[in-house]
Amino acid sequence: MKKLIATFSIAACALVARADGLESLGLFIRSTASGRADFTQVVTSPAREGQAARSRTSSGTFEFVRPSRFRFNYKKPFEQIIVADGQTLWLYDTDLNQVTAKPQSAALGSTPAALIASAPNLQALQADFTLANAPERDGLQWVVATPRARDGQLQSVRVGLRESGQGGARTAELAVLEIVDSFGQRSVLNFSRVQVNPAIPAETFRFKPPVGADVIRQ
Repeated sequence: MKKLIATFSIAACALVARADGLESLGLFIRSTASGRADFTQVVTSPAREGQAARSRTSSGTFEFVRPSRFRFNYKKPFEQIIVADGQTLWLYDTDLNQVTAKPQSAALGSTPAALIASAPNLQALQADFTLANAPERDGLQWVVATPRARDGQLQSVRVGLRESGQGGARTAELAVLEIVDSFGQRSVLNFSRVQVNPAIPAETFRFKPPVGADVIRQ
């Protein structure tokens, strides 16, 4: 009987210690001031009448410094750069030699970037998203984020986070983003070779349109 009680006690302690998705997301925001990772993105368009669903895969690198700067470098199969410098969100399509620039404050509120790089805390996120725990899956803690604004292009985002503890300190790192837009298109980003709180030079987030590029300001 004593052994049985001890077993239940250990199990109960383990359940209490296990974080849920919202805890992990809050921990990620609090403990990760900067980050760097490789990513692979698979975008799947919904099936249409007479056509099967189509997928395309791209890959690149991602860097951010909280709360207002990030950079996506898409390398394969086509080069594309997305940079947020704190004031402006830049999108550069190398094939078209075209740059799109828009005010960052108006562009990021209800986007996946706000979830992973732009929000200073969980409370700030909840101004733009309804956040809810989702069941643990693939060894990750999950949060479902639904934009409060219903007129945007984003339907929902699932954030998968991996917790670890080193030297008694808990950390949470971004592992997966699953994004569904208002057209039913699904985009899954898997992050690898994640670096937590690396020193990232300020020039990483400076963007100057290339000479001769067509610049569109919105």
